[in-house]
Amino acid sequence: MSDRDIQNFPYGADITERMLQERIVAIFRGYTGELANRAAEALVAGGIRFMEVTMNTEQATAIISHWRERFAGRAYIGAGTVIDLASAREALECGAQFLISPNLDEEVIAYAAERGIDVWPGVLTPTEIVRAWKAGAKAVKLFPLGTLGPEYIREIRGPLDHIPIIATGGVDLHTISTYGTAGASAFGLGSKLLPKEYMNSGNDEALTANAIQFVEAVRKLDPVRR
Repeated sequence: MSDRDIQNFPYGADITERMLQERIVAIFRGYTGELANRAAEALVAGGIRFMEVTMNTEQATAIISHWRERFAGRAYIGAGTVIDLASAREALECGAQFLISPNLDEEVIAYAAERGIDVWPGVLTPTEIVRAWKAGAKAVKLFPLGTLGPEYIREIRGPLDHIPIIATGGVDLHTISTYGTAGASAFGLGSKLLPKEYMNSGNDEALTANAIQFVEAVRKLDPVRR
């Protein structure tokens, strides 16, 4: 990978806009210590610029705080599984740069917005998507998506094509172009970016190579609709 993405990684830029350029958010759930650190380094080396540490991961706040310093200027670090105000406060206190939820909680969106932090809440139905948008979310996480597939996104995007959708669940290297064509603006990726066989064997080179494939795949997609 070239240094372009690292050198042109401006702080103070609209973080949602940046996410919609990069289009991949890596989801770290349950990984801690040096295993998590090495995996994160491997993904950043492969071009991943957004990493989410779920709040139900042991020592999540310590990881977020450490990664904010470790990856400063190289990646944005946010908190996932932010389900209520308590977890939102905890996440922001440790330095999370964005929040992602599996659910829609308008109080969390408002609390973060007051502090200049974007929230990408979990939604499923058209009603939830519009509620999130009206509450101030600049993008939404369509979840769970694995059992619904890309056709659901295509149908949702018909009347709601102005709201960016982060597809989470069911996306891999074979389906990512299909989801992108259907209208997904970005992708939340966990086990597909962090395969257990690579994690368990400490195969950092394979993690990086896998990340590169995903980064190249999203760069081939048509630009995000606005």
